[in-house]
Amino acid sequence: MPTLSCKGRLLDLSSPKIMGILNITSDSFYDGGRYTKSDAWIQQAAKMLEEGADILDVGGASSRPGAVEVPEEEERNKVTVVIEDILKRFPEALISVDTWRASVARAAVETGAAIVNDISAGRLDPSMYDTVAALDVPYILMHMKGTPADMQKNPVYENVVTEVLDFLIAEVQKLRSLGIQDIILDPGFGFGKTIAHNYTLLKNLHVFGKATGLPVLAGLSRKSMTYKFLGISPDQALNGTTALNMVALQQGACILRVHDVREAVQTMRLFEVMSF
Repeated sequence: MPTLSCKGRLLDLSSPKIMGILNITSDSFYDGGRYTKSDAWIQQAAKMLEEGADILDVGGASSRPGAVEVPEEEERNKVTVVIEDILKRFPEALISVDTWRASVARAAVETGAAIVNDISAGRLDPSMYDTVAALDVPYILMHMKGTPADMQKNPVYENVVTEVLDFLIAEVQKLRSLGIQDIILDPGFGFGKTIAHNYTLLKNLHVFGKATGLPVLAGLSRKSMTYKFLGISPDQALNGTTALNMVALQQGACILRVHDVREAVQTMRLFEVMSF
């Protein structure tokens, strides 16, 4: 499994890594409004790092279905302030920026972020690919059918695994042509997929790594494929998330993107001891 070159630091993906979610928005589906103040996001960053997060994923705009779009300048200002604040306290922290806007990605990396995590695969901002190429940082390429505003309005596929894989392979070719080497694939659980689509993707997650040779990220944390299926709320979905994270690891996921770092680290450790 490859390493990722993160602004001079190598992230070894021979063992799974945990990405802690740090949403600094007011309307994220699970933790909206919890980390919008400096003391709150610093406390949460400290907690996730202490619990074993390898990456902190900072997001300044919600991508939940129907979310109100955050103005570009506001998103840019939010994420740069948070990244700067975190790195002052924890200079060794590895930070990714969760954004679909090229200007936000550029500002975040210039402030200290080392990875760009884009839910739109460059489709919501045509300058994103060129920007990532110029920044020379790893890029998380995610599949999303439609946009956050309409992605859950009756998404239809003939074969969800084949269609998502074909899309990602085509986008990888575009990224490679620009000189972008460090690419992580994300099938986009919950982004333009029904619950059935999500479980079909999870059962076939191994296909993405085997077909491309690229690392795969699984973002399953507290999503509707768990809580709606079980008839519970996102607050009650930790146990289900843990179960699905183990499946994702068994299916070859290299990175788990999670709200609950301690539990994900424990899952990863149990997976590793069972793998030897």
